[in-house]
Amino acid sequence: MKRLDSIPTKKIDRVSKLVSTGVKIGGNYLKYYGKKMVNPELTKDSLHEDNASDIYDGLKELKGSALKVAQMLSMEKNLLPQSYVEKFSLSQFSVPPLSAPLVIKTFKKYFGKEPHELFDEFSAESINAASIGQVHKAKKDGKELAVKIQYPGVRDSIGTDIAMVKPIAVRMFNLQGTSDEYFQEIECKLMEETDYALELEQSELVRKDCAVLENIRFPKYYPELSCEKIITMDWMQGQHLSEWCKGEHTQEERNKVGQALYNFYMYQIHGLKKFHADPHPGNFLIDENANLIAIDFGCMKKLPEDFYVPYFEMIQPETVDNDKLFKEKLIELGVLHKEDSPEEEAFFFAMFKELLSIFIEPYKHEKFDFGKPDFSNAIAALSEKLANDKVLRKMNNNRGSKHFIYVNRTYFGLYSLLFDLKAEINIYDFEKYLSS
Repeated sequence: MKRLDSIPTKKIDRVSKLVSTGVKIGGNYLKYYGKKMVNPELTKDSLHEDNASDIYDGLKELKGSALKVAQMLSMEKNLLPQSYVEKFSLSQFSVPPLSAPLVIKTFKKYFGKEPHELFDEFSAESINAASIGQVHKAKKDGKELAVKIQYPGVRDSIGTDIAMVKPIAVRMFNLQGTSDEYFQEIECKLMEETDYALELEQSELVRKDCAVLENIRFPKYYPELSCEKIITMDWMQGQHLSEWCKGEHTQEERNKVGQALYNFYMYQIHGLKKFHADPHPGNFLIDENANLIAIDFGCMKKLPEDFYVPYFEMIQPETVDNDKLFKEKLIELGVLHKEDSPEEEAFFFAMFKELLSIFIEPYKHEKFDFGKPDFSNAIAALSEKLANDKVLRKMNNNRGSKHFIYVNRTYFGLYSLLFDLKAEINIYDFEKYLSS
């Protein structure tokens, strides 16, 4: 695989890369329509494959928040063509790594020493490379360690990337009025993910706070071998969740992993009111005993009480079934606005009612089988309906608290992982940990 000696961090360099990617996509469309003239039956499959490859190739060299977008989109299985999902999924743990000289330079800058002076053994070749950093294997005092190194310039480019994406998103999603808080929320979380000192602190807190949970393991972290751009932790032996899902496993094993994953999130959300807000397969491993291993806590979301209470009151089945109460919660959470026209109010009330009626289906059952296609098909059908709704495109979609962004992302990411696991979940099993 190609090694990178530098990453574009200046605005003009990053814009130029995106422009060149846009030119390639334009060429793909010309090529497609040329073939379409000869063969009217031609589908868009090849066009999607070419576009997905060109977009991913451009983003993987930019890394940072640009590549993080691809990582987030890879979880949206119902919104994107399969070729995009497959290509963008590579951003979870397989992108071009930094070259060895750049890795050594990073160590010398922050520790004043080369890695072989800090560790008994250090692999110059990275084991995994993702959107914000890459992982190397090392040894010290007989312990196998994972050393995560942040790409240089990633933090400095976040503001530039948000500024580039904002006008496109505002136009695409028709975000009228004060949408700045949404972009500030995303920028704030991306900045936090590049603060490895904060991640180290958060990782240790999660490890201690979640020690009560069964069938989940966490690495130990080493502050003396870590800094603002480098984190050292125990090397955890296991298979990435997405790869594990493709293997042959008993239903009991799938349920064990799925229950551990589900309890992990529910315990954090309802017990700690702060949770891991980046639920993609690259952040989880499965060991040989079907235990879940959580390995990355750069993106954590705190739930303020004035959001937590109305949000979880709103998604109760009895609230969704009570139009008056449901409307009150939509107003309280900023989904419905006082200045809405009767048409806007009726439209968004109906849309959110339909959305939440599907979303809360698991909570109507003591046990819920995420392996059955009915639930995932219903979400896919609704996603397709909303994506093609011409009325929705004309509406002001600047709606809801900024906290919706990461809460909804986490829930739908969790659902996606449970679909992949085909796990049957005891929905209220997590409650036993809340009273312990």
